[in-house]
Amino acid sequence: MKNALLKKRLITSILLINALLLSGWSQSKTSKAEALKTMKAATTFLMNNVTYKGGFVWNYLPDFSRQWGEMEAYRTMAWVQPPGTPSVGHLLLDAYHATGDEFYYESAKTVANALIWGQLPCGGWNYMFDFAGENSLKQWYGTIGKQAWRLEEFQHYYGNATFDDAGTIHAAKFLLRMYVEKNDPTFRPAVEKAIRFVLDSQYPIGGWPQRYPLMYDHPFQGKEDYSSFITLNDDVSIENIEFLLQCYQAMGIQDIKEPIIRAMNILIVLQQGAPYAGWADQYTVTDLKPAHARSYEPRAINTSTTVQMIYQMMEYYQLTGESKFIAGIPAAIKFLESIKLPDSELERYGRRAREGYDTFVPRFIDPDTGKPLYVHREGSNVVNGRYYTDQDITNTISHYSSGAFLNIAGIKEAYERVKNTPVNEFAKNSPLLSNEPIPLDKYYSRMPYGGRGDQEKGVSEIIKELTKEGYWLSPLRMISNPYQKCPPMPASNEKKYTATFVGDTYDTSPYSSEETVMGISMAAYIANMMKLIGYLDNN
Repeated sequence: MKNALLKKRLITSILLINALLLSGWSQSKTSKAEALKTMKAATTFLMNNVTYKGGFVWNYLPDFSRQWGEMEAYRTMAWVQPPGTPSVGHLLLDAYHATGDEFYYESAKTVANALIWGQLPCGGWNYMFDFAGENSLKQWYGTIGKQAWRLEEFQHYYGNATFDDAGTIHAAKFLLRMYVEKNDPTFRPAVEKAIRFVLDSQYPIGGWPQRYPLMYDHPFQGKEDYSSFITLNDDVSIENIEFLLQCYQAMGIQDIKEPIIRAMNILIVLQQGAPYAGWADQYTVTDLKPAHARSYEPRAINTSTTVQMIYQMMEYYQLTGESKFIAGIPAAIKFLESIKLPDSELERYGRRAREGYDTFVPRFIDPDTGKPLYVHREGSNVVNGRYYTDQDITNTISHYSSGAFLNIAGIKEAYERVKNTPVNEFAKNSPLLSNEPIPLDKYYSRMPYGGRGDQEKGVSEIIKELTKEGYWLSPLRMISNPYQKCPPMPASNEKKYTATFVGDTYDTSPYSSEETVMGISMAAYIANMMKLIGYLDNN
């Protein structure tokens, strides 16, 4: 009787466990189906309602009466800078990899065709292109772009392509992915054109200009046009090298290996000597000396760029196994430690560091004297205002920080770890050292855009927040004043707009609205989709 009772209880327990497992499986399956349904609905709305001929900007009002890339855009425009058109394309290809649903691949093809339409004859891309034609684009530059006080790169229409903000390379990487996905010959000419553009624009010594073909027609405030200078700012060299590496890796093009190595080697040369052994954002071509860029980017050693280059040199050491790439790191660290500012300057600066980032330094250092260069502005718009530098850390501009918080201990730890790793361990992950083919990453999209709140949402909340029409409403991080022509006015010493993102009502620069403005955000779409893709991968 006792054994029968135990047997009965055991059977009951097994049945209960199975029921719970089946219930959990069913719920998981249902949630997975809901995730797939949400992804499909959001992307269908995107491709049917948001896009303009396969192109995207960054943000839209729900009625599409206004839209923005880095600045306000025409409805006929496609923005190339992340998180614009290529970013959406990368996400669609990621969704295809996660689901196997041809709908996402076909949608990615639509985006790819838009980018091919916007590819310039030289093989690169501008920050944006306009399906309404070049005259419409010129009109935008002559109005909205011209009056963006803090975005000087949009105040002049060059007509050539830019490497700034990874626009050209982000588009090129996406088209490369589209080509190798199914070896579709449709995309190969555009990829080859982009490769040729990167190779043609590379200086013999190894670096790249910010824009190409080379132009010198925009001297600004008494200084020569900076767009031809060798540029590290906004990852120009890093992104170009990475793209060529991916082409070498995915297409096996042997003759691009030498330009890759040449580009890495020039970065060693561009490190300045002690006691200011860091890197600048741009350099004059003839003498490889630090150079200026926009009026709030003085000729200087940039400490933030220096940190980035330290990590990048570690990366190139792992790609090549050559210790020359990390030989300058101790001097760079010593330089950063030597310019640490006292707590009194931090108090005057008025901002807080993140935990672990306990070394506060100036962002810009004069390469001749070692003095800090703090950036200020006065006036109220592009006509009457100006930027200038001095040694006073108070009341600096907020849209481009004059100080930097560093984690020196973390930098040292990373350097010691890489330095002490046997070189032969690098080979399996390096296209330059490995004897085996290394596939491109499955996913390219991350969640770097938009607020942290968007990134921390749970899957169930993301599913629930999709509107019945098929889009997510998100707070737009930036809006702008509608364009109105600024009349002539004398120079001003107004200090009201020193630390704001926007000046008076004539300034078309984007800014954070005091009142929440809800809209359709490509950053939020990408972040939500990647959250759902992560959920699918984990289930």
